[in-house]
Formats: sequence, structure tokens, C-alpha cells
Amino acid sequence: MVRINLLPHRQIRRAERQRQFNLMLACAAAAGVAIVFLGSTILGSKLDEQADRNARLEAASANLDKQIEEIRELKTQIRNVLDRKQIVENLQVNRSQSVMMLDEISRQLPEGMYLRALKQQGNLVTVEGVADTNARVATLVRNLSGSEWLQSPNLVEIKSATVNGIRQNNFTVNAQLKAPPSPEDGVSDMKKGGAQ
Repeated sequence: MVRINLLPHRQIRRAERQRQFNLMLACAAAAGVAIVFLGSTILGSKLDEQADRNARLEAASANLDKQIEEIRELKTQIRNVLDRKQIVENLQVNRSQSVMMLDEISRQLPEGMYLRALKQQGNLVTVEGVADTNARVATLVRNLSGSEWLQSPNLVEIKSATVNGIRQNNFTVNAQLKAPPSPEDGVSDMKKGGAQ
């Protein structure tokens, strides 16, 4: 007996294939959505981490800028303090300069002359006086050339005058003050002398 299958087996097979295809398509779509979601989640977390790093770096940079500004202010204060210290040291060194200069001029002054005026403007010292001869003035200029405290003496003028029947020579001499030797120079000179 022959059996005839009247059921639409081709349609059933086609429907089965269509169902499998749709199932595979749904799985692929689900996998694609899962991959996209996972990728976006990972990228979002990376972006959040990078944003956190950027925020920390900006905060650290702002903190460093504040510290740099504080360091600049401290350097300015240190510079001001060092300038003041230098001024005080110069005043301390120059405090005895007038006494030393007067002592030096009195030592270099030859006999037969006296001073009428002594002026100082900055490093320029002007000596005005009276001498009995021109040779005494020349001796004073030579003596001041070898002085420890004065240098570059320059005879500005010399005038002859007669006062109470006595012939005199009024003179004016300019000289430059030498910078006094600093304590460090003395120490370095002693070291050089010891090394030789």
C-alpha cells in the first residue's frame, strides 16, 4: 500500500528554515546589541576615568601655580631682605670711613699747610687749604696718590695771595675715595699668601 503524504512538507521545511534564520538573526542582533552596549560601557568608564584624571591634573596644576606664585613672592621678599642687608652692611662699612678718611688726610698733609674746608659728595672728596709754597701742594698730591683710602688726586686750582704781608697759596684738590677692602678680600689674600 502506497502512502501519499499530502502535507505541505516543503512549506513546513521552508517555515522551519525561516524560523531558524529568524532565530539566528535575533541572536546576532542580540549579540550585536550586547557588544555595542559593552563597548559603550567600557568607553564610558574609560572616559570617566580620563575625566577624573584630567580633573586631578587640573587641581594639581592649580596647586602648583599657587606654590609657584608663593615661591615668587618669597624670592621677592628674600631679594628685598638681601638688599636691605647689603645697605646695612654698606652703612656699617662706611660708618668709619669718614674718620679713616680724615685720619688719612691728616697723615698725608705735609708741614707748612693747613686745611680750610673738606667736602665729600659721593666718592668725590674736595680738599681746600692754604700752603706756604707750591711744592707743599705737589707733595700733598703725591702723598694722596699713595694713600690707602684716596686715589686719583687732581689739583683743581692754586692761587697766590698775600695775607697780613705773608705770601700764601690757596689750593683745591679733588680725590676719589677707594672702596675699603672687604673682610672676604683679607681672608682670600691670607689664603693666597699661605698657598705661596
